[in-house]
Amino acid sequence: MWIFREWSWSLCLCMFLLASCDDRPKHPDTLGKGEIDISVDETFRPVMELQGTVFDSSFPEAKVHIHYKPESECFKDYFARKARLILVTRELSAQEKAVCEQSKIFPTTLKLARDGIAVVLNNASPDTMLDMPTLQGILTGQSSKKYTVVFDDQGSSTVRFIIDSVLKGAPLGKNVYAAKGNKEVVDYVEKNPGAIGFVGLGYVSDTVDPNNTGAFINRVKIAAIKNEKTGEFLQPYQAYIALRSYPLTRSIYYINSESYPGLGTGFANFIAGQRGQLIFFHAHMFPVRSEMVIREAAIKN
Repeated sequence: MWIFREWSWSLCLCMFLLASCDDRPKHPDTLGKGEIDISVDETFRPVMELQGTVFDSSFPEAKVHIHYKPESECFKDYFARKARLILVTRELSAQEKAVCEQSKIFPTTLKLARDGIAVVLNNASPDTMLDMPTLQGILTGQSSKKYTVVFDDQGSSTVRFIIDSVLKGAPLGKNVYAAKGNKEVVDYVEKNPGAIGFVGLGYVSDTVDPNNTGAFINRVKIAAIKNEKTGEFLQPYQAYIALRSYPLTRSIYYINSESYPGLGTGFANFIAGQRGQLIFFHAHMFPVRSEMVIREAAIKN
């Protein structure tokens, strides 16, 4: 009897010591359970609403609250630790990585898909094809084509892309305005023949497209932009985005700061996985984490 009592007491003591030594931090969320707030570039709202809906239905104990903002605001949320996960169109700069190191933030970045910026025109506009010099002239206000240029927000990823990649750092003209959202850009161009707008592909893709051909909405015209290397005028169809032959092609990344397997990591894994990549594909973007084969096809008349 004494031996049994001594063994039982020793077992309890060991369990108590093990529990005391387990000083691992306890987190309120896991890969598929809990709640989290993330910040997403408003340009990608159409596709990310689908991603969020499918994820939440697949993980009923999880809730991802997606806040859609201009890209600059997403980065502010990230560094202020308001959002452990953000979805944006660029990676962290060297200076931002240094800030992360100083702040003990350990980012994980992954490219998810390619997207195209669509150039939208009023249906009454005589223009359907634009080369890069003409586009640059319109954006700087120096073109003979007197358009009112409309963007979603002054802090948006679209504005940054246009200044960096199209204007090569040159300033936008005085004919440029912000409409406070991609949907508002399309609405404005639809009503104003002298307007030209720049929006994410998801805002001009036809959602009533049973064959998933990549058709565009008919409320506005989608301009074809000249590839200066090949001489082709191309619209932002999925194949041209995949091959990066459409001149206004860019990428979407996630930046995650979680240091444990939390819900932000679970959602990031989902959109980088097979089901999330398929959602990008059906949204006419090009998923870069999946095996996709592009073949040339000859059309017989």
